[in-house]
Amino acid sequence: MASSPYCTRWLAIAYFTMAAILALVAISMTIRSDPDAETPQSSKPISHVLSLSSSRTLRTSGFTIMAALLQISPELFLSSPNSTIFAIQDSQISNASLPPHLLRNLLRYHTSPVRVSIEDLIDKPQGTCLPTLYRKKSVAITKIDRKERTVQINHVWVSHPNLFLEGPVSIHGVLGPFAALDPTDDVIQAPVCDSSSTMVSDFGGLKKHNVEWSRIIRTLSSNGFVSFAIGLHSVLDGILEDERGASSVTIFVPPRLELEAYHPQSLLEKIVRFHILPQRLTHSELSSLPARTLLRTMVHGQPLEVTGVMSFMPGLVINGVRIVAPDIYSSKKFIVHGISRAFEESDLPSAQ
Repeated sequence: MASSPYCTRWLAIAYFTMAAILALVAISMTIRSDPDAETPQSSKPISHVLSLSSSRTLRTSGFTIMAALLQISPELFLSSPNSTIFAIQDSQISNASLPPHLLRNLLRYHTSPVRVSIEDLIDKPQGTCLPTLYRKKSVAITKIDRKERTVQINHVWVSHPNLFLEGPVSIHGVLGPFAALDPTDDVIQAPVCDSSSTMVSDFGGLKKHNVEWSRIIRTLSSNGFVSFAIGLHSVLDGILEDERGASSVTIFVPPRLELEAYHPQSLLEKIVRFHILPQRLTHSELSSLPARTLLRTMVHGQPLEVTGVMSFMPGLVINGVRIVAPDIYSSKKFIVHGISRAFEESDLPSAQ
């Protein structure tokens, strides 16, 4: 049956809109050099024939927008000697309503400079991270179903495993994007590999953090300390760059952290760091310290002080704040103490 004029007109509008999006992304790629690229200039890009072949496979599998982008701007995905592309479904991209440069960032976050098949992903431990082409950020294997032979990346199922496996390129279809981008904030919050996780770099390379930050954030978030967990997650990149040689930490966590009160971001990072000691101290160990003992925090030159046990305030007091839930979460790498309120912003140096 012939299609109605209305349907034909609607399809034409949809096609024009898609073409405009693709053209804008392509123009953006052409005008601007890539600040995130880390591949040496001498590296050979993947061949044009291979990009056409992979684009054809995507199109026949229903990933038409990703197929068109791969054909128009192969350098967006294939700028390294090896590549794994996690293809996003058309409906998810067309509904994104992002300006071209943010859409480009999202697509680069779905491309890894290593080649992995679904079998490679399934064989890796849960929590393994893969690097991406976006600002040294990673994606994480968050769930593995070995019986069904499928995995979740950033909590998104791989719906079309091994769509394309040829030479140095692998492509997998996914149900949705790995992260959301706010048009007002050009930042993708990526997962963090903790000390029990591996980072796939040269496929098999290992990168470790001293402290189980990912586990700490999950523990705090799932046990009601959501605002502090969000604050810690948002400033974690800075903490990871400067762990101050810590192999373990003590965290004093308040019932609530007023995140909206700490602007700019540097102030939020200071206040979060001010609640963290770069060593593991149990409540018993803290209680054994003399009053006025200074505790080194992750804010350089700004310690906390053991106030001691006050007659009018039962329990151990740190910087005038009572520990109300000692040793609530503990592992070999970290220990968490619940405190009655957040430490004061006025105690921080240059807090304005």
